[in-house]
Amino acid sequence: MLVKTFGSAIIGVNAVMVTVEVNVCSGVGFSMVGLPDNAVKESTQRITSAFEQSGYKVPGKRIIINLAPADLKKEGTAYDLTIALGILGGNGDIKVDDLDKYVIMGELGLDGSLRPIKGVLPIAIEARRQKCKGIIIPAANAREAAIVNNLEVYGANSLKEVIDFFNGTGSIQQTVVDTRAEFANSLNNYEFDFADVKGQESIKRALEIAAAGSHNVILVGPPGSGKTMLAKRMPSILPPLTLGESLETTQIYSVAGKMRKEDSLISVRPFRSPHHTVSDVGLCGGGSNPQPGEISLAHNGVLFLDELPEFKRTALEVLRQPMEERRITISRAKMTIEYPASFMLVAAMNPCPCGYYNHPTIECTCPPGSVRKYMNKVSGPLMDRIDLHIEVTPVPVTDLGKTQPSESSAAVRERVLAARAIQTERFKNNPGVHCNAQMTSKLTRQHCVLTDECRTIMEQAMDRLGLSARAYDRILRVSRTIADLEASADIKPHHLQEAITYRSLDRDSWGR
Repeated sequence: MLVKTFGSAIIGVNAVMVTVEVNVCSGVGFSMVGLPDNAVKESTQRITSAFEQSGYKVPGKRIIINLAPADLKKEGTAYDLTIALGILGGNGDIKVDDLDKYVIMGELGLDGSLRPIKGVLPIAIEARRQKCKGIIIPAANAREAAIVNNLEVYGANSLKEVIDFFNGTGSIQQTVVDTRAEFANSLNNYEFDFADVKGQESIKRALEIAAAGSHNVILVGPPGSGKTMLAKRMPSILPPLTLGESLETTQIYSVAGKMRKEDSLISVRPFRSPHHTVSDVGLCGGGSNPQPGEISLAHNGVLFLDELPEFKRTALEVLRQPMEERRITISRAKMTIEYPASFMLVAAMNPCPCGYYNHPTIECTCPPGSVRKYMNKVSGPLMDRIDLHIEVTPVPVTDLGKTQPSESSAAVRERVLAARAIQTERFKNNPGVHCNAQMTSKLTRQHCVLTDECRTIMEQAMDRLGLSARAYDRILRVSRTIADLEASADIKPHHLQEAITYRSLDRDSWGR
């Protein structure tokens, strides 16, 4: 008897419907076709044991399984449940009337239990797009899939529960999640707050500008000056995720298998902080079984690179394309995958090998030329793409002892939101552009018009600092953001001057 069940394959951050055709006929033998990898082929052993533990046996007949489309490679253990139900249906052990109305995915344990799988959210989205009635998955993944509206979601704990469901002798409770209520309840749930940071008012000001325009930032300062502490608080002053952004981010985390059982949505902007030993693939994504990298996991959030010069140069150069295009394309011999990568880069580094160049009280012990050599570990093209260069100095002891709390993240976020609202109105007719940092050269010329006085200031700064054309545009975008924070329609000289001060690391002005 020929039976069809449905599963899904993950390509990038999207899912593609896979039809599992099972033919149980006279004869002896077992064959599986349709480009299954070893994990899929090994499903026969898990299925055999799960059947025995659930009170069933693998039919003593010829079983032919085809995974269609047959030219798409099938990977992972999530097809166990799909194949198992196809075999049971082909042997007449379960009713097949409703079998083709559901997408069925799950990994089987030897005892018949169902283990969680990756990529449930894109699978559920594809099931709804294909007009399926519902989706049957492991119970641990049910809340994640239930955020997709107009789709019945059933989470099962074992193969026996799924068999009883189709036979009508048992019922699996449908999982229902109020997506909007869930999203609203977990908004603004931040672990860190700017109120905990003593002093560093000028640094907080620069980070507020960065958050208001989604500009990339690098913090340079000696050990213990608060670079990491400040960076960890960046998500708390960024605008809250919209529901659409939340779904995008959740989809990436679902594919990467990083969703917790109790979570249904990622509602706080991600903060990713990979170690400086991360590989190129770990940072950008890919691999033999393609997975999103750290830059995609930071989508709609913050990517924090501490000790920037210690990262491999090849890994850092990978960042250049996604910083400009807000996506990363992984090209391999047999496929090309595109992952979203719209992140805000916050980098931190010491000013020199010993860490105390320009320190107010401790003398730098580095030999001549070592500061420039240390800075050259970060390429000029990458540094050009970082809008704000901020020098962080240690907090005086007198400030550390103050009991008066600093300004809270909530207060800063209000000003950031006001500036973002201006930008949203400005770019309402420009799809894909939401903030000043995303402006193209054409939009920069359109919205960053300089007066004669401002143009003179820029020309002097270009000559004195030896800035590139890319740095010129980025100064204009930062000055536009500073003007937005003051609700100013025009860029004024003091806006431009402040933006220029945030280019302190350009090659002609540092390490001399």
